[in-house]
Amino acid sequence: MRWVCIVFPQLALDGVLRQRPEPDQPLALLAGPPQRRVLQTVNAAARALGLRPGQSLTAAHALTKAFTCVEYDPVDIERCQQLLAAWAYRFSSQVSVFYPRALLFEIESSLGLFGPWPLLEARLREELTALGFRHRIVAAPNPAAARVLANAYDGLAVADVEGLQHALGSMPIDRVGLDPQAATALSRMGLRTLAQVQALPRHTLARRFDAGLLKHLDALTGQRPLALDFYQPPDRFDLRIELNFDVQSHQALLFPLRRLTGDLAAFLCGRDSGVQRFALHLEHAEAPDSVIQVGLLSAEREPSMLFELARGRLEQVQVAAPVRGLRLLAEDLPVFVPQRQDLFDERPQQTLPWVQLRERLRARLGDEAVQGLRFHADHRPECAWLPGADSRACPALSPVQRPGWLLHEPTLLAEQGLQILLGPERIESGWWDGADIRRDYYLVRTRSGQQGWAYRTVGDSAGLWLQGWFA
Repeated sequence: MRWVCIVFPQLALDGVLRQRPEPDQPLALLAGPPQRRVLQTVNAAARALGLRPGQSLTAAHALTKAFTCVEYDPVDIERCQQLLAAWAYRFSSQVSVFYPRALLFEIESSLGLFGPWPLLEARLREELTALGFRHRIVAAPNPAAARVLANAYDGLAVADVEGLQHALGSMPIDRVGLDPQAATALSRMGLRTLAQVQALPRHTLARRFDAGLLKHLDALTGQRPLALDFYQPPDRFDLRIELNFDVQSHQALLFPLRRLTGDLAAFLCGRDSGVQRFALHLEHAEAPDSVIQVGLLSAEREPSMLFELARGRLEQVQVAAPVRGLRLLAEDLPVFVPQRQDLFDERPQQTLPWVQLRERLRARLGDEAVQGLRFHADHRPECAWLPGADSRACPALSPVQRPGWLLHEPTLLAEQGLQILLGPERIESGWWDGADIRRDYYLVRTRSGQQGWAYRTVGDSAGLWLQGWFA
């Protein structure tokens, strides 16, 4: 087996930075009691100003006030880790969050689907970067070894036991996951690397140290498997972004909205689902939430499409009060069925598929502004179809030529040089409702080359009446 460990060295900081439109601005996360606020972690821009983790807030303000403070929230870290587990679930059914700020998942059985390890690794890095998380990735024959090697390496891939033993043997004692007291005692004995510890007799280590040391060494070499609890994706998606200031314009809500829909798309891909409808909650300080319902005619999970649909609905709503937070809740998550596409798509690059265009029009113009057509069992052309919102496939038509769209009212054709291509086709119907018709229909062509559908009432010597045009 082959296991991948992805370590997120600044998960708390990334969880905050990815929610901000300007992540390069100086930022510090605060922790500690109210009497002594301490900088828990800082980003690169804050380090350039002289700020350091562990520094008191008073000392930091003495250096500079040109940085933003955000509360360090362990709950937000757990939320990010669950989101990342949902993302990793698309690559493996065995995903674990056994270690804090890290993901473990087995990929040996997935390489046949996603390609060799270098291609899969590149894809993992690309998607994690798009999600806004810095990372280190290591692959090893067992999960414990992969986690330990991720402390010192990035991009290392160990395929066999011999290579694993060599990579682990050079690891420093204080970076192989041992108990701190045991690591200190081994260092005082003059042991600096894991290979030196593994060379000692086991009975000697068993007498001088707790049993957990030998268990950990066995786990690193794969002799003792880890008891991992595997992640199971939830049946709903619920994510919230708290804004740092009151927002009263749609434009300022677009960045957190894009992040929420992107996270929703990653969650849906992980559990192989789509979303049929979801709700946006605009949270106000002194007023009930403004709830915007976003409904789709079919299940989708493309991030750009979800963002455009949500954006269209959002821009139709008048923001009644300043917005303090944005929340996305999705509970209708049906199985996603990809749309069938031709091997050679002749659609121009800049055009949209009909499904995406339909949903975008509905989001921009409203549900009632976009309607489809459904067939009606009537031989009279003006009664053979009705407008409706039914998106199901229409039944097959008989192999006769009909125009794509009929005129609202037939018009008399007075053009000279009209050419009849096909016909007549007689239609007699409507005796039961008092709108009886008896017409002979013809396929005609004008001098300009347009093809139309025209009729002459049986027994009437008048000219042809145009009822529709062919595309």
